[in-house]
Amino acid sequence: MNESFKALVVTETSAEVFTREITNRNISDLPQNDVLIRVHYSSLNYKDALSASGNRGVTRSYPHTPGIDASGIVVNCISGKFKAGDKVIVTGYDLGMNTPGGFGEYISVPSDWVVPLPEQLTIEESMMFGTAGFTAALSLYHLLRCGQSPSDGPVLITGATGGVGSLAVALMAHAGFEVIASTGKLSQYNYLYSLGAKTVIPREETDDKSNRALLRAKWAGAVDTVGGNTLATVIKACKMQGVVACCGNVQSPQLITTVFPFILNGITLAGINSADTPMQLRASIWKHLATVWKTDKLTDICRIVSLNELPDRIEDMLAGKITGRIVVKHDPDK
Repeated sequence: MNESFKALVVTETSAEVFTREITNRNISDLPQNDVLIRVHYSSLNYKDALSASGNRGVTRSYPHTPGIDASGIVVNCISGKFKAGDKVIVTGYDLGMNTPGGFGEYISVPSDWVVPLPEQLTIEESMMFGTAGFTAALSLYHLLRCGQSPSDGPVLITGATGGVGSLAVALMAHAGFEVIASTGKLSQYNYLYSLGAKTVIPREETDDKSNRALLRAKWAGAVDTVGGNTLATVIKACKMQGVVACCGNVQSPQLITTVFPFILNGITLAGINSADTPMQLRASIWKHLATVWKTDKLTDICRIVSLNELPDRIEDMLAGKITGRIVVKHDPDK
C-alpha cells in the first residue's frame, strides 16, 4: 500500500534550526508495525510542541511527525487483534516521540498500543480528552485509590487553564470534589468557574518563597501540573493525610522540599505516568472517561483546528497563549 497522505513534518534544515511544513508522505514510509490506522483526530500537547521545536529529549532524529495522540479507524491489522473498521485510540507509548504520530493522516503502531474506542465515546470526544484528559483522569484515579474523597475538603488544581489542568478541574468537579483552581491568567477566572471551580486563586499563592518546611493547611489534596517550587508549596500546604498527584514539570523538574510533610502530615505524593500506563488500567480509565467520569464541559475546553492551522497553534503553545485544548481534525473524506 503506497497511498500518499498529508502530515506535519518537522525538519532540521541546519544545525539546531527546525522548520515545520504540511507535506505529503507515503504510507510505505511509515514503520512496519501491526496496525495501520487512518487518523481522524489528534490533539496538541506540550510534548508535541517540544518535538516540533527540535527538543532532543522528546525526539531523537528528524525529519519527524509529532502527535502523541490519535484516534481513528483501523485500515488493517497483521496480528488479528483488531479488524478493519474498528474505531480505536492511541495515546502515549512512543507515538509522536520517535514513532510518526497523529499529526499525520495515517499511523502504523504495535497492536499493544491500541485501545478500542468505548461505545459511549465518539472518535472526536476521545481526542478532546486525549493525553491531557487521560492524565487528569489517571490523577483522579490515584487520588481515589489513595483514599481521597470529596468529604475531606477542597482539592487544588495548579496550571488550571492548561489542557491537563482544565480537564482536571472539570473531572474533579464532576466527581463531586470542591475545586480550587490556580492560574497565572487573570483573564481566565470566569472560564475556570464555568468548568466547575469553586474558588480561583492567583499562582503566586502556590509559589511560597519562605523556605518554611510546613505551611498552614489550605487544601485536602491536589493535582499539580507545574512541578518545581509550586509542587513543593502544594505539598507543604496540604492537610494531613492528603494526596498530591504530580503530573507535570512546566515550571521545573526540580523538587526541593523536606520530609516533614510526609512524616508529620502523612502526605502521599502520587506520580502520574500516562505514557506507559499498563493496558488493563489504561482501558479502564478510558471506560470511566466514556461513562461515569464523562464531563459535559468538553466543548467549552476544546477548540478544533485543521492540520493547516497547526503550525500557528504550536507557536501559541510555546508562547503560553493556549487555554484549554487544541484538537486537530484531519480530512475525513480522504
